[in-house]
Amino acid sequence: MTSIGFRQAQAADLPAIIALLANDVLGQQREDKSSPPNPKYVDAFDAIVADPNQLLVVATADDEVIGTLQLTFIPGMARLGAWRGQIEAVRIAETHRNSGVGQQMFEWAIAQCRARGCNLVQLTTDKARPDAHRFYERLGFTGSHIGYKLML
Repeated sequence: MTSIGFRQAQAADLPAIIALLANDVLGQQREDKSSPPNPKYVDAFDAIVADPNQLLVVATADDEVIGTLQLTFIPGMARLGAWRGQIEAVRIAETHRNSGVGQQMFEWAIAQCRARGCNLVQLTTDKARPDAHRFYERLGFTGSHIGYKLML
């Protein structure tokens, strides 16, 4: 298993994060890998950094960005006012897939949710990602809900 580090993403990481997001069948259709980064990415990065309930994370090996995910800490009224951790935009560099990096990333993210007092961790995943579904189930996640989205 590759040993990796985790840190909050910095503006200089944006090209690497965008490249990770674009490096799959779905991402190729919806991401913009132009350089310099599309201003929409910069605006999103600035909003995430400014929000104490958001954490954009990069996983690194030898100072190279090899993975990313976004954690959102959501306060709620349900479940006796429980906080939820939402994990989104998980990507691992193609060269590090199936090496244990994904499991390390999730273990780290779940620990962050525990540290913030979350009662549960949730995520959504596209139906077109069966390998990801199997991975999440191996980690203990259950497909207990059906999610819906409305594109605006």
